[in-house]
Amino acid sequence: GVAWLVPVLGAVLYLLLGINRIRRRARSLTLRQEHGRFPPSVGVAPADADAVGGAWPVAAHLAPLVRLGNAVVHRPLLPGNHVTVLESRTNAYPAMLEAIEGARVSLSLCTYIFDNDAMGRRFVEALGAAVKRGVEVRVLVDAVGSRYTWPPILGRLRRAGVRCARFLPSLMPYRLPFANLRNHRKIMVVDGRVGFTGGMNIRQHFAPGEHAARDVHFRVEGPVVGQLQETFAEDWAFTAHERLSGEAWFPELSPVGPTLARGIAEGPDEDFDPLRTVLMGALATARTSVRIVTPYFLPDAGLINALAVAALRGVRVEVLLPEKGNLPVVQWASSAQLWQVLRPGCRVFLTAPPFDHTKLMVVDGAWSFIGSANWDPRSLRLNFEFNVECYDTELARRLEAVIDERLTHARPLTLEEADARPLPIRLRDGLARLLSPYL
Repeated sequence: GVAWLVPVLGAVLYLLLGINRIRRRARSLTLRQEHGRFPPSVGVAPADADAVGGAWPVAAHLAPLVRLGNAVVHRPLLPGNHVTVLESRTNAYPAMLEAIEGARVSLSLCTYIFDNDAMGRRFVEALGAAVKRGVEVRVLVDAVGSRYTWPPILGRLRRAGVRCARFLPSLMPYRLPFANLRNHRKIMVVDGRVGFTGGMNIRQHFAPGEHAARDVHFRVEGPVVGQLQETFAEDWAFTAHERLSGEAWFPELSPVGPTLARGIAEGPDEDFDPLRTVLMGALATARTSVRIVTPYFLPDAGLINALAVAALRGVRVEVLLPEKGNLPVVQWASSAQLWQVLRPGCRVFLTAPPFDHTKLMVVDGAWSFIGSANWDPRSLRLNFEFNVECYDTELARRLEAVIDERLTHARPLTLEEADARPLPIRLRDGLARLLSPYL
C-alpha cells in the first residue's frame, strides 16, 4: 500500500523494511544445502508418535504434536535423554563453568551476548585454560550482542588462545535493539556429550546471588545433544568456513534418561516457521493446561487466536510476564494487546522485580518447550533461535514447580485493570503496538 500511495519513497521504504527481503537475505546466507550433511549424532532409533503414550499414558493425546514436529522440523524425536533444570541465581553458571573445566576433547559455545565484565572474564579464563589443556574450543558470538560492552570480549578471547568468530558483523549502531538476522541461540556442548541450552546469555547481570536477574538454563545429556552440536556446526561453518566433524565433535551417544526430545532450529530462512508452528500445534492439542513464562509477549494474530480458542475450550491458560521489563517500547506494545488474551479467559500474571528473563512453556503436565525464543516476531520471524521440545512428565513437573515459585512473587492482571489505563498511556501503548512486527 505504501509503495502505491507514496511513489518512489514508498518503494524505497519497502526495500529497506520489507520482511520478504529479510527472508531472502537469510536464505542466501545460511548453509541450508549443508543441512543434514554433518555426521549423524546417534545410532538411536527415532521415537514415533505412539512412543509418547507408551511411556506416559496421560500424554497419549499429544501424539499429533509429535507428527506435526516430524513434518515441519526435519529432525527426529529422540529417546533416552536427561534434562537438568538450572537457575541463574544458584547453579546455572557454576554448572557451565564446571563442565568447561572438565572438557577433554572439544567445546563449542554459541551465545547472543557475551559481556566483557566479571562473569564474562571468568568464562574466558575457563575457556583459555581448556585450550591450554589441548581442548578444541570454538566460540561464536553474535556481532550485535558482542557490542553490549566495550571493548568487546572477542579480543580477550583471542588473547587467551580461543578460536572465536562474530556472527554476521554489522554496522548497526551500538546496542540497536531492532537489528535483524541476529543469532539469538544459546548453545554449549562439551566433548560432544553434554549440552547446555536455554535463555541465558553470559553476563554479570545473571551471576548467582539474591539480587540477580532471573532466568533458567538446562543441562542436557543423551542423543539430542547431537542436534545441539549440529546446529552449532552449521552456524560455525557459515561464519568461520570451518566444518566440524569426527569423533571429537560428534561421538556416539547412548540413552541416559527417559526424556523424548527434539532440537528445533528457527530462523528467517526456514519455510515453515517451525517454532511458531509447533507452538500453534501445542495450543491446539492441549486438553487441561498451558503455562507460559516469557519476558517479551507480542504474539501475532494467529497465536492470539490459538490462545483464546484454548481458553474457550476450557484449557487453563496462564501467561507470566515481568511487571517491569527491560525494553520499555516492547512492554508498551505488549500492554496494548493483553486484553485480547484476557477477554476470552486466559490468565495473565505480572512477576515482581528483579527482571525475569525466563522462557518456558508446559502443556498438560507432559510436554515442555525450552530454549532461546521469546513470544515475539523478532524470535519467531527475524532471528535465529534454538528450542528443545521435551516429552516427560517428571521434567514437566519440575518446570511447573519453577512456574509455581514465580507465581509466589506475582500478581494477577485483570481485564478491568488493563482497560482502566489512562488515555495517554493507552495512546502510547497503541502507537508502540504499531511497531510490533519489528520489535
